[in-house]
Amino acid sequence: MKIAEVQINMWEKPSSFLTGELSLQIGDYVIIEISGVKEIGKIINLKEISDDQYKTLQAEQEEQITPIVRQANLKDLEKLEITEKNKKHEMKTCQNLIDRNKLPMKLVDVQTSFDEKKMTFAFIAEGRVDFRNLVKDLTREFQRNIRLQQLGVRDEAKINGDIGACGIVQCCKTHLKDLGNVNAEQAENQQVSHRGAERLSGICNRLKCCLRYENELYIELAEKLPAVGNIIRTSKGKGEVINVNILKQTVDVKLEKEEGAIIEIPVNELK
Repeated sequence: MKIAEVQINMWEKPSSFLTGELSLQIGDYVIIEISGVKEIGKIINLKEISDDQYKTLQAEQEEQITPIVRQANLKDLEKLEITEKNKKHEMKTCQNLIDRNKLPMKLVDVQTSFDEKKMTFAFIAEGRVDFRNLVKDLTREFQRNIRLQQLGVRDEAKINGDIGACGIVQCCKTHLKDLGNVNAEQAENQQVSHRGAERLSGICNRLKCCLRYENELYIELAEKLPAVGNIIRTSKGKGEVINVNILKQTVDVKLEKEEGAIIEIPVNELK
């Protein structure tokens, strides 16, 4: 069977749907239904899966995997464009209500369902926010089912960001769908923690997601090297390992007999 991964907005995970007899391509817009609400989304991936893979995918996805309702037509895309244009007014209205309720939250985005039954306002905040009164105000204002979704700062960068420090479009806006966890240990594994937080942080002011890309390789290479502090034998005598160069696959050794002379030795020459 053929499965399509459909992205509704930048901050929610894509959902999987059966393509059925539809002839679709990546980049096509389709009409889908989630919990009785019709949405319009973009196909970001198509794949053939077996029955066993389907069962696994179904277990991982909260919603039942259902067929795509239909491919979007020109009228649907025109409606989507109008919805996008309305965002500015909807965001301003919501922000005014946030200010009125004196809530410590930053509004990031709004998503209106294709059938206009539901509106989801995405925001970031330091902790939990009691937004019950805000939901009542928004329901009264827009006469729709209102949902508020708290995001992380990485999600905000994914929505509003543009070019990364590397000079190209941020990974989270192109191919990186699962932002995952990035921590200081990964920077230490790759021997770049000394560069400081400014150089290691993205525009979200968190550690760059690209630190995850080569982390496993660095761990694998590090296992081939002796630990700092180990005493090893070299062609010039015994010495203490004072530094390891993971990418170069060498170690810096402080010799015992040559008044603390330091030499660099490839790992394949260690004894």
